[in-house]
Amino acid sequence: MTSLKTGHIGLNVTDLDRSSAFYQQVFGFEVVDRSADPEHPWHFLGRDGQLVITLWQQSEGRFSTAAPGLHHLSFEVPDLVDVLRAEQVLRALGAEFEREGVVPHGEGAASGGIFFTDPDGTRLEICTASIAGAGAAPSGTAPTCGFF
Repeated sequence: MTSLKTGHIGLNVTDLDRSSAFYQQVFGFEVVDRSADPEHPWHFLGRDGQLVITLWQQSEGRFSTAAPGLHHLSFEVPDLVDVLRAEQVLRALGAEFEREGVVPHGEGAASGGIFFTDPDGTRLEICTASIAGAGAAPSGTAPTCGFF
């Protein structure tokens, strides 16, 4: 391989319409494509025609933090203003936060963000490179995004 980058993310969801609306409101995604088959519903979500997340309605229950597999998804934004805007949207939606407010990635780190869950409990992060003055890291020297 001469070049490698992450492609799209595929998530199983319990309620496609609810999850699709959540990701559109929080991240500003649009529906790029959708299933025409009611037996196999899915949405391709993205920006500017680029696929970012596929939502597949084919699961039950809630995301398990105890099972091997995905730990969390992190999305980086240009600045703290974008993190704070996202936090406002999430609060209006009644999202569950794992940490209170914007927190550093570790003790003394300049970067950080917010940690929350989607409607099915999938752990998410919105972060930026500089969060000057955000306060102490909740996990001390351990990576904040690793222990929630």
